[in-house]
Amino acid sequence: MSININSANPSGKWWAMLGVGLGVLMFTIDTSIVNIVLPTLVQVFHTSFATIQWVVLSYLLVVTSLVLGAARLGDMVGKKQLYLGGLVLFTFSSLLCGLAPGVGWLIGFRALQGLGAVMISGLGAAIVTEVFPHSERGRALGIIGAVVSLGIALGPTVGGLLIGLSDWRAIFLVNVPIGIFASFVVVRSVPPSVTNPTKQKFDGLGAFIMTVTLVCFALGMTDGQNYGFGSPRTLALLAIATLGLTSFLWVEARIKQPMLDLQLFRNLQFSLSLLTAVLVFIVVSGVIFIAPFFLKLVLHYPIQKVGLLLAVSPVLGGIVAPFSGYLSDRFGPRIISLIGLLLMTVGCFFISTFNAQLTELGYIVRVAPFGIGLGMFQSPNNSAILGEVPPERLGIASGLLSLSRTFGQITGVAVIATLFAVLTLSFAPAADVTTAPPEALVFGVQRTFQIAALVLLVAAALVAFLWRTK
Repeated sequence: MSININSANPSGKWWAMLGVGLGVLMFTIDTSIVNIVLPTLVQVFHTSFATIQWVVLSYLLVVTSLVLGAARLGDMVGKKQLYLGGLVLFTFSSLLCGLAPGVGWLIGFRALQGLGAVMISGLGAAIVTEVFPHSERGRALGIIGAVVSLGIALGPTVGGLLIGLSDWRAIFLVNVPIGIFASFVVVRSVPPSVTNPTKQKFDGLGAFIMTVTLVCFALGMTDGQNYGFGSPRTLALLAIATLGLTSFLWVEARIKQPMLDLQLFRNLQFSLSLLTAVLVFIVVSGVIFIAPFFLKLVLHYPIQKVGLLLAVSPVLGGIVAPFSGYLSDRFGPRIISLIGLLLMTVGCFFISTFNAQLTELGYIVRVAPFGIGLGMFQSPNNSAILGEVPPERLGIASGLLSLSRTFGQITGVAVIATLFAVLTLSFAPAADVTTAPPEALVFGVQRTFQIAALVLLVAAALVAFLWRTK
């Protein structure tokens, strides 16, 4: 049964926003806070560039492979219960990550953390969309977009400060008090959600196939860095991933109650908006992943300064996001998204001019258009996606929105990190990217982000097409 909190209590929607926003802030802080410590973890655990990627990938794999299942369950049994369960699990697993005795344990606990994050990531936007009226959807999603940017911004900054004051374990333990308070607010403020009254079954087979597919894809990409992309093991993993994707689509098209309703993709506006989000987050994850290595290994900045510089782009995005949501409600989402993508493209070309003589001001000037553009793109695009589905499908639509983001991130970490590694080592062969000379790292960054800018141009072309056809 649904409760219309807007008519019963006008302030209720803002309390619900606070509860959801705290959860979103917590998991986005954790996603970004990890990136700043990756170079440190390579040294602490005496591991390699390819292995340390799995501290990020294990988390993203779980989120990506299960987010549709979480969204489906949200439509079936209610979003509040699953969201709250995700907060509790995320908080507990953050504690375990902070106590991890080795890199293998840390990777495993990060996967458990991803299981909690999948509930937060998959259902947050759907809860906000239910709670706020249609006329305020853009602004509400703009606020959530600002919270995401704030979390990404706080992650590197807080991480740098915590590591300076303590050690790497503190970056995980900081989530524990936030998670406890967020859970309390959600219990008190978020109303019961709209559920589908018909009896439904969970698509376990689809969830299993998607998990296997994504694990094999990520393994294949990291194996390619270690053994070459022509090695039998790498080719076998990528072949299994391709077969898995084909099998997943075949199964979903034939069962009565699929995890992913393929009929949603008959809506061209919905489908291409999701594809655009995937392309954008491929590039975003590449920037977030590679920048700490450049600032630490080429410019030799202390980790506190690295954290502050990494915060520049998401802070600007967080400032812009609520305004872009308002402009989306007023002028339509497509034109605002297109302007954002063009700014991101310009920023990406600027990032491709990084060199060993880069100053702090030079860094800020180059990344500023990228952050502002992301803030302008994300909220309108999210609003366009969620506005194309009926209320009873908001859970799965929110899940697909989260999937587009996390799939873009996992693809970006795997593909862009691989591209960066290949380009860097082609300039100057070394045992690992982290031991390559600075000039090789500069070459890798420049060429990688020239290619990334072209990806954003493709995304901009898709949005321009949608704008013309709407």
